[in-house]
Amino acid sequence: MGRTGRRAARAGLEQLEIIRPFDLVVANAENAAGGFGLTEKIALGLLALPIDVLTGGNHTFDKKEILPLLASQPRILRPANLPPGVPGSGIWVGEARNGARIGVLNLMGRVFMQGADDPFRAADELVASLAGQTDLVIVDFHAEATSEKTAFGWHLDGKVAAVVGTHTHVQTADARLLPGGTAYITDVGMTGPLDSVIGVRKEDALTRFLLGIPSRFTVATGDPCFSAVTLDLDESTGRATGISRHWIRIGLVDTLTDEADE
Repeated sequence: MGRTGRRAARAGLEQLEIIRPFDLVVANAENAAGGFGLTEKIALGLLALPIDVLTGGNHTFDKKEILPLLASQPRILRPANLPPGVPGSGIWVGEARNGARIGVLNLMGRVFMQGADDPFRAADELVASLAGQTDLVIVDFHAEATSEKTAFGWHLDGKVAAVVGTHTHVQTADARLLPGGTAYITDVGMTGPLDSVIGVRKEDALTRFLLGIPSRFTVATGDPCFSAVTLDLDESTGRATGISRHWIRIGLVDTLTDEADE
C-alpha cells in the first residue's frame, strides 16, 4: 500500500528470508502506487526485489500508464476473469528457484465488486488448461466477501496447491489446509501503514464516515507492517503440506530508500 508498503515489503522480505528461505514470491501490488494502481517504474522496482510475480485486482487499471506493461510483461498479472480484450493476462507459468514448475492464477470475485465474469468457472477452465504444464498452482483470489472467498477455497480444494485471498487489507486468522490438500487463507493482509484505516490516513476515512462528505483518500505513512503467508508445497503431489501466517512490524522503515520511492 503506497510508498510505505513498498519499503515495508523490502524490509519484510529480508527479515522473512532469514527465517524461511523461499523459492517463489507472489505479491499483490494493485495499491502500490499511491494506494491506487501501479505504474511502470514502481512495478519494475518491485520485480527487482525478490518478488517473482505481481498480481492485481479492482485497482489494477487506476493508473492507465500500466496498460502497455501489462501487455508486455508476463510477470505482472491482472484478474483473469475480466472481459475479452482487456490488456494483460491473469496467468503466469514459470520455474521456482528449486526447479518446480509453478502456475500463478489471479482471479477476482463478484460479490460487492464490478466488472468480473464468473471466477468459479474461469478457475476450472484455467486450472484444466495447466494440466501437464505445472507441478503446482497458486491462486490469488481478490474478493470482498469472506463467504465468496471461503466458497472459492472449497471449490478448488484438491485442484490447486493454494488459494490465498487478497483485497480487504486485514489478515485473517483462518490459515489452514483443506481436506483435499489445498492451503487456504481468506485474506493475507496488507503490507503498509498500520497507523491508518486499511492504509488510508485516519483523518480522511473519519471525515467520510462521520460527515458523509466525499474526501480525497491519501495513503498514510506511520507504523509500517508486513503481512504474508509462507506455503509449504509438494511438487510431487501438487498439494500443500503447510501454511503459516506472518505479520511483522517494521522499524525505521523511513530510513530505507529505493529507485521506486517517488
